[in-house]
Amino acid sequence: MIFKKKLPLIVCFIVGILTLLQYYVPNKVSIGYLETMTQWDIIISAFAFLLGLASLFAMHYDKIRRKTQGWGYSLFMFGGVILGLTCGIISKANQTNQEGFITAFGWIYNYVLNPLQGTMFALLAFYVVSASFRAFRVKSGQAFILFLAAVIILFGRVPLGQLIWSKFMSWLPFGISEAIEWIMNFPSTAARRGIMIGIALGAVAMSLKIIFGIEKQYLGGKE
Repeated sequence: MIFKKKLPLIVCFIVGILTLLQYYVPNKVSIGYLETMTQWDIIISAFAFLLGLASLFAMHYDKIRRKTQGWGYSLFMFGGVILGLTCGIISKANQTNQEGFITAFGWIYNYVLNPLQGTMFALLAFYVVSASFRAFRVKSGQAFILFLAAVIILFGRVPLGQLIWSKFMSWLPFGISEAIEWIMNFPSTAARRGIMIGIALGAVAMSLKIIFGIEKQYLGGKE
């Protein structure tokens, strides 16, 4: 029980406190400690990647074994990983060889991975438009301000919007470029900084809960 529950909490507390204190102690010892912990972080991340890869293989293997719905996609996953690893090892992770010709690894990267990434981001654009449509429904004064700012920015980013603004909004003492610059520099920046401050405070609170043993989800239990 001590190795499963108590020891991880003790190690987490000691490492967390030392890592926290090193930012306030400008000394060679603290700098060396940070460099050592950074190297350990890289090593642990590599093992975590291998663990995640093994878990991914186990999950898709179970789908193929039980032939659940969509198990054919799991075959493509296995084939893609095996093909990528094989080509990467043979090509030594180089996209071109010494003669300047493209390798098998480079061909997969340029003609398989890049098109798939482009397709994924193109599909995400439709979800962004759908979410924007729901967010811009004017149901309150705040929603109307959000909608107005979004319309100004969208109009200012396309030539057609700039043309419409110059035709119908030329009576205003400022152009659409000045309006966009003001929105991005003041309201948008203020909101973004507020969100970042909130995220930072939440991260500090969660870190302290983990260091002092209040949050124990990383142990794998329900506590």
